Amino acid sequence: MLEIGKYAMVTLTYDLRIDNENGEMVEQATETKPLQFLYGAGTMLPKFESHLAGLHEGEPFSIHLSKNDAYGEVNHEAVVELPKHVFLVNDKFDDELIKVGNTVPMMSSNGQRLNGLVLDVNEETVKMDFNHPLAGEDLFFAGKVLEVREASDEEVAQILSGGGGCGCGSGSSCGTGCDDESCSPGDSGGGCGCGC
Repeated sequence: MLEIGKYAMVTLTYDLRIDNENGEMVEQATETKPLQFLYGAGTMLPKFESHLAGLHEGEPFSIHLSKNDAYGEVNHEAVVELPKHVFLVNDKFDDELIKVGNTVPMMSSNGQRLNGLVLDVNEETVKMDFNHPLAGEDLFFAGKVLEVREASDEEVAQILSGGGGCGCGSGSSCGTGCDDESCSPGDSGGGCGCGC
């Protein structure tokens, strides 16, 4: 029976809670909508992956990650004010998209995808928080390994080139912040859950 190791395709379920097994539920991957990823491809949080190493199909797991092993402390420098012109599309500002409480997909000048939470909108600027939504939180995952199989060469090539493998536990650096001139609204790629 294949065990979880480098370049195995892993399918699993999990309940993700804040702090411990009795904490607030944040996200679920179910048997009908499981998480699937290529182990060792760098798409998951390193400590999340390391706790799964060696597990086989059908095995349960529980993983506690401190905030330092998850999404880190809240970075106050990732809360920025951007000029409103950054958000213009065809010379128009979308009041429905760019409003307080919305999460907006953005792209930095170097092509990095970021998600920003709109905190405030005024005449000249938009205040956004680029911290990961789970920054500052300890995380608890409990789940079960549904399948472990060898990844095809095509799957490995696609995922390593940035074509997939995203979900809770993802190590994507969404909370790095940006400066006034380096961000623009962009396509988030969709469906990435709390990890991207």
